[in-house]
Amino acid sequence: VNSMKFFVFILLWCLCGMTLQAQFVYYPASDFPLLGKISEKTETRYERLPALLNGNTRPPVWELGKNTAGLAIRFVSDSKAIAVRWTLRAQVTMSHMALTGIQGLDLYTLEGKKWRFVNVARPEGKENTAVIISNMEPVEREYMLYLPLYDGVVSLEIGVDSTASIGQPKVDLPVRDKPVVCYGTSILQGGCASRPGMAHTNILSRRLNREFVNLGFSGNGQLDYEIAGIMTNRDAALYILDFVPNASVQQIEEKAERFFRIIRDKAPDVPVIFVEDPPFTHSKYDRVMQQEIERKNKALHIVFDRLKKAGEKSIWLLPSEKIIGDDAEATVDGIHFTDLGFMRYAEYLYPVIKKRMKKE
Repeated sequence: VNSMKFFVFILLWCLCGMTLQAQFVYYPASDFPLLGKISEKTETRYERLPALLNGNTRPPVWELGKNTAGLAIRFVSDSKAIAVRWTLRAQVTMSHMALTGIQGLDLYTLEGKKWRFVNVARPEGKENTAVIISNMEPVEREYMLYLPLYDGVVSLEIGVDSTASIGQPKVDLPVRDKPVVCYGTSILQGGCASRPGMAHTNILSRRLNREFVNLGFSGNGQLDYEIAGIMTNRDAALYILDFVPNASVQQIEEKAERFFRIIRDKAPDVPVIFVEDPPFTHSKYDRVMQQEIERKNKALHIVFDRLKKAGEKSIWLLPSEKIIGDDAEATVDGIHFTDLGFMRYAEYLYPVIKKRMKKE
């Protein structure tokens, strides 16, 4: 009798699971716009660097280009629930960053002209299925789905109720004409945000309602000229160069001006913002780190002053002293930002970017 009850329980449990799965109809995310790319000519859809750089940039840069940092899917649906199925490229893990930030996805919806967080899709393995939200009113909503920051996506599907519709966005937000193009390091790529939407480029994109292109390469923002060459593939509103944490003093002295010139030759009137090395919190005690930051920032100032003396206009150098506050609470490891750090960084950059874009 007990075994029969157990069998019935298992059967009902399986049928319940099948019913929950059956309520969704999945659509390829490739049917919908993908924001955040500098070029559409990539080897696969969900990567950041154009195929022409395969073999023409350093291997670690190329591999990091397959991470989907800053990429987001836009769609509209009247579904009462939203689900996702996605396959990860490499199942990357790190000891100081949440898997939801490395491998997960998170969903936002548009309320008026402001984006509001809905929920996150938690990764469970290489092949993932997750219900992001359920029990909603069946009204049409605009959505933006952010992709993982430190892993790649091989395939991605969006699930909606079997009786619901899903389609192309009807509101042109974020504005895709003239994106803000950012180049930098692991921090720019999103380390160590708890979920994709909390990377500062994504925060700023929502606040400004302007598309951002994230060309952050963890440990490898080292002024590779071919990256400067692709940054003008799209007509940008603004360029942000935030490479100092990865570049050595010698690289800044020898490569920063040429990197800038490659961009400037193709985009002579677009504003460019250089960003100093942030005052990493443990540099207060680590004297070698403190001296290195000072030397790097001094080298950057020398390059910037030389550009200004040469007559360059529409360039700015952003001091970083207050970039993540002064209470030493905004990083996970003294260097990489927590969500608090990213919020503070975004708040710091927001008025600067808004002013420059409006002025130009």
